[in-house]
Amino acid sequence: MDRKGQYKQPKHEKNNRWAFQPNKASQESRQRRQKKLTEDVLIGRNAVVEALKAGRGINKILLAHGDQPHGVQEIVALAKERGVVVQFVERSKIETLAAGHRHQGVLAFAAPVPYVELDEILARAEAKGEPPFLLLLDELEDPHNLGALLRTADATGVHGILIPKRRSVPLNATVAKTSAGAVEYVPVARIGNVAQTLKLLKERGCWVVGADMDGTPYDKADLTGPMVLVVGSEGKGMSRLTRETCDVIVSLPMVGKINSLNASVAGSILMYESLKQRLSANR
Repeated sequence: MDRKGQYKQPKHEKNNRWAFQPNKASQESRQRRQKKLTEDVLIGRNAVVEALKAGRGINKILLAHGDQPHGVQEIVALAKERGVVVQFVERSKIETLAAGHRHQGVLAFAAPVPYVELDEILARAEAKGEPPFLLLLDELEDPHNLGALLRTADATGVHGILIPKRRSVPLNATVAKTSAGAVEYVPVARIGNVAQTLKLLKERGCWVVGADMDGTPYDKADLTGPMVLVVGSEGKGMSRLTRETCDVIVSLPMVGKINSLNASVAGSILMYESLKQRLSANR
């Protein structure tokens, strides 16, 4: 110490090449590694394998190009068994998402709750002695819309929500927060081809109702009985194939200058109309 109480490096340390010398590059590297990952990101082979084995909801798995097959073959096999999407990407993309943490070329986006199978949703309706009431979202992209629809689905007695595995927003932290807890109560199933899923549900007795601009006024349509309500994406609405698969198209009257409603608003109005009709039919 000097007279001012400040530390002075001893002369023997100044001349000692083994004495600790701060390294700016290593400090910056450590700082990068200390960045917190978001709640929905899993990194490393073991973490992803165990999440798959435990049945945790996984939205997508990223694997680095060029990794040895034996290092990721178990992940690929488990993902295929669970129906989880796997993408091979450049290692640099995983480096960015991993925020400096060791990742072994493996990163996964996890859902806040596990997904379920379509049959589980139908069984849930049967256990309640109620006709299935499902909501299918055709390529919805905004997590806030999905969260809001989950909240309304819980309030109106929807038995489950169906979302495509690709080109659709998955369950994530934003969806969970926006749903205000409804994500814990409304089961969500990820499906492959939308049109094929709708045809399957029609074979099992469900009526498919799509929401679009030029259809039957929503309050004039029968929204009771076994039903799948289809809401399209924010910008394009339902795809052509999805629309052609619907049994009936319903629309909402609009008298203003804007020619469309937010997807979650339109879906919520239709879910409440269905609830109103169901309650009236049971009186």
